[in-house]
Amino acid sequence: MAEEPSIPTDIPNPLAPEQSLKRPAEAPLEKAHPPQPIFDEDSATTKAEKVERHGPEVANGNIAAEDLFEESPAKRLKTAPASNEDTEAPKTDAREKVKGIALVKPEYLIDSFVRSAKSNDNQIDDDAAEGRPRDARDNNAGGKKKRKEKGQNKNREFGSWSDTIKLCNTVANYSEFSPKECQFGAKCRMSHDLREYLREGKSEDLTTFNGKCPVWEVNGKCHAGWKCRFVGSHSKEVEREDGRKELVLIENENLIEPQDGNDENRKGIFNIISTKDKLDLSRKRTVTEKADQYTKWMEADAAQMQKVYQARKENLADQREENRAQYIEPPFLPSEKRRIYFGPETPVLAPLTTQGNLPFRRMCVELGAQLTYSEMAMTLPLIQGQKSEWALMKAHESEISPPKYNPTSIVQNYDNSKDLKFGAQVSANKAWAALKAAEVMQRYIPHLRLIDLNCGCPIDLVYKSGAGSALLDSLSKLEKMVRGMNAVSGEVPITAKIRMGTMTAKPTAQKTIERLAFGGIETADRIGAPGCAAITLHGRSRQQRYTKNADWSYIAECSALIASYNKKKDEITDTVREPDARTLSNSADGKLYFIGNGDCYSHVQYLDSVQNAGVDSVMIARGALIKPWLFEEIEKGQYLDKSASERLGYVEKFVRYGLETWGSDEVGRDVPWPGQQGLPISAKTQV
Repeated sequence: MAEEPSIPTDIPNPLAPEQSLKRPAEAPLEKAHPPQPIFDEDSATTKAEKVERHGPEVANGNIAAEDLFEESPAKRLKTAPASNEDTEAPKTDAREKVKGIALVKPEYLIDSFVRSAKSNDNQIDDDAAEGRPRDARDNNAGGKKKRKEKGQNKNREFGSWSDTIKLCNTVANYSEFSPKECQFGAKCRMSHDLREYLREGKSEDLTTFNGKCPVWEVNGKCHAGWKCRFVGSHSKEVEREDGRKELVLIENENLIEPQDGNDENRKGIFNIISTKDKLDLSRKRTVTEKADQYTKWMEADAAQMQKVYQARKENLADQREENRAQYIEPPFLPSEKRRIYFGPETPVLAPLTTQGNLPFRRMCVELGAQLTYSEMAMTLPLIQGQKSEWALMKAHESEISPPKYNPTSIVQNYDNSKDLKFGAQVSANKAWAALKAAEVMQRYIPHLRLIDLNCGCPIDLVYKSGAGSALLDSLSKLEKMVRGMNAVSGEVPITAKIRMGTMTAKPTAQKTIERLAFGGIETADRIGAPGCAAITLHGRSRQQRYTKNADWSYIAECSALIASYNKKKDEITDTVREPDARTLSNSADGKLYFIGNGDCYSHVQYLDSVQNAGVDSVMIARGALIKPWLFEEIEKGQYLDKSASERLGYVEKFVRYGLETWGSDEVGRDVPWPGQQGLPISAKTQV
C-alpha cells in the first residue's frame, strides 16, 4: 500500500495574505494590481488536484495538460498564419464607387445616372475671396428654401420626362404663324418660339415604325402636335407669298372625325367625361339627390337599430316591436337592373391596378377576353372630379361590344345585344362616398356593364383607411354600401369582389356571401336582399396577399353554398307574397352569379375550375400578364406555342395602342407597360 504524502503546514492563506492587496496612493499605474498569491506548483494540494484531473503524468510535469486535447481543425485553420500564396489582393472594380449606385455593367444599363456637373471641390468660395467671414444666414439668401436631398448619392439627378424647353399649348397644335391667343400674354412661363423649341428644347424624332406617327395614321391628326416624337412625319415647311417660310402641321381630312367640343375625345374611345362636368364635381356644384336621400335614410334607420342593440334583455322584445312600429320605408326602391350573364364561354380579365390599362385590355379583348374591368378607382377622387381617376373609366370600342353567349340554360329577360364587356371597379371606405360615386358614374358613363365594389385589396394604404379587404371585417358597412349603390345606380347592376378573409386561419367568405345574398338579421325581413348581382371570390386571404396557392377547395365549398342559397330563395318565395323584381339582384328569380379567381395559368386549369369547383366563370389576372393569348387558348381548348416573332408582334401592338391612348409626345413615350415597368417605349420597340 502506497504511503500517503505528507501535507505541509506552511501553506499561505489566500484570505489573509502577508502583503496588503490595496494599491498605494503613490504606486504607478502598471503596478497597481500586484500578482495574486497562488498555490505553490509543487504543493501537495496542487499535485493532488492535477492527479485527480489529468493523471500522474501531467502532475509530474512530463506531459502538458494542453497536449491531452486535440485542437479542432476549424480552430487550427482559423489561427494558422496565411501563406504568401493565399494572401491575394481582393479584386476591385476599376470604376469609381459612388454611394447609392450599384456597379452594374454598362451594357445592362438602360438609363445611366447623371452626376451633377458641379462638385463641392470645384466650387468657388466667394466669402473667402472677398475676405469676409461666413454667415449661415447668407445661404440661399433672398431665394426659396432649398429642399433637403435624400439618399446616399446626393449628386444624382433622376432626369425628367418633360422637354428641356416647355412649349405653350397655344403653339403646340397650330401652325407657326397662326397660334392660338395665350390667356397669360407676356406673363406666360412657357415658350412661344416654335423654332427654338424644335432646335433646342425637344429630343430628336424616333425612327421606330419607320418614323411614322401611329396616332396620325389612325386619327388623321396627331393630338401631341409639335411635341410629337414623330412630328417630322406630319409636318412640313412651306414658303408663303411674301417669302417667309412657315412650319405647318399636316392633317388627313379623310380620317378626322368631327369633334363635339371636348378636347379629350379620341377615335374609338368611350366614357369620356367633359371638362365642365369634372369642374362641377370639384367645385361641389353637382347635385346627387338620390345618394343624399338614401344616405339620410340609412343614418336614421341605423339610429333606430341602435336602440334595439342597446336594449336590455328583458326589454328586447318590446323594443323590437316599437322599432317595427316606427319603421320608415326607404325613400325609393331600386330601378330594375339590366340582366347580365357569366358563363364558361365568358372568361373574365381581372381589374389590375396599374396593369389593366386601356391598351392592355384592348389587346386582351382581341385575343378572346369576353369581360373586362377598369383599374380600381377610389370613390372620393371620383366625386371630387379628379382627372386622373376619371381617366380610368375610359373604354375602347371593342369593349363596348356584347360578350359571347352560348348558355346551356336560357337566362330570363337577358338581351345579349344590350350587354357589353366593360365594367368598372371602385373602392370606398364610407357608405356616403360609395353612393355618390355610383350615382355620378351611372350619370356620366353611358357604356357601363356593372359597378364592382372592391372588398379584397390587401394594400396597407387601402386597408388601414377602412376600404378594400377591411370591409370583410365590417359586414354591416359592406351591406349598406351594396344596398345603397344598388338603389342609386339606375339600371347598372352592383357586384362585389371579396377574399377568403383577412386572416388565413379564419376564413369568413361564407358569412360574407350569406350577408350579400340575403342581408342581415334585422334587414332581410324588413327591406329584403341588398341586391348583389354577382360575387367574385379570390382564393387567398388578405394576410397571404398574392403569395401561396389559391385555395380552390374553399372556393368550391362557397360555390356549393351559393347553389344552396339559390335553391333556398326558390323555397322561401311563395305565390302569395312574390318579391318585387326591383329588389332582386340580377334576374327574375334573384339568383347570384359566382366567379372564382386565383392561379389560372392555362385553359386546363380554367376548364377544371368551371367543371369541378362549380363556378360560373373564372377571373384571370397574372395569367393574362404572363401570356395574354391565354384567352385564345381557352377559346380553342388547346395550348398555343407563340413564336418569338408573334410575341414581339404583341409588344409592337401594345406600343401602338399605348401611343394612341397616352400620346406620342415625351410623356406618352415613357409610360410603363405591364411586365416592363419603367422601360421606355423606344427601347421596347427596338428590341
